[in-house]
Amino acid sequence: MDDSDEALMGRVARGDQVAYRNLSLRHVPAMLGLARRILGNAADAEDVVQEAMLRVWTHAPRWEPLAAFRTWLTRIVVNLCLDRKRKAPWVDLEAAGELADPAPNAGEEAERTERDRQVDQAIGKLPDRQRTAIVLTYGDGMSNAEVAEVMGTTVSAVETLLVRAKQSLRRALGDTADDE
Repeated sequence: MDDSDEALMGRVARGDQVAYRNLSLRHVPAMLGLARRILGNAADAEDVVQEAMLRVWTHAPRWEPLAAFRTWLTRIVVNLCLDRKRKAPWVDLEAAGELADPAPNAGEEAERTERDRQVDQAIGKLPDRQRTAIVLTYGDGMSNAEVAEVMGTTVSAVETLLVRAKQSLRRALGDTADDE
C-alpha cells in the first residue's frame, strides 16, 4: 500500500480515518513547531494546527495535488497563524521569567535562555511576512522556493523579506547577533 502523503490524502477523501491519523502523526509535530515559532504561544499554535487539520479532513474530497501535501498544509497553517496575529494581541506569560537552574553551568544556561528570549522577542516584533519568511527558512529549513510557494509570492520577494528581516534583527539585537 502506498503511504505517500498524496496517496493518504486520496484515502482521506474517501473518509479513511486511519489514513487521516497517519497524515496527522506525520505532520502535526512539525506544524505545531512552525505555528509556535510564528505565534510565540503554544496554546494558540495548538488551536491553529487543530483548525488546519480539521480543514484537511473537510477539504479532502476537493483537494487536488497541485503542490506537495506538506506545502499545502504549511500554507494553511501559515495563513491561519497570520489571521490569528491580526486579531487581539495576547500577553506572553513566559516573559514573567523562570526559576534559576541550580545545576552546574546555570550562568551559561541563563545567558543562553536570555539570548533565546531576546531573539524570539525580536522575531516576534518583525512584520508578519518577514517573520514568516524567517521562521520557514531558518526554523523549518525550507528553501526560498518552498517558502515562496507557501507564502504565495516569488523567490525574489522571499529573498528581500529575509534581507530586511535580518537587518531588523541585527539592529534589534546589537552585539548578540554578532555572537551567532
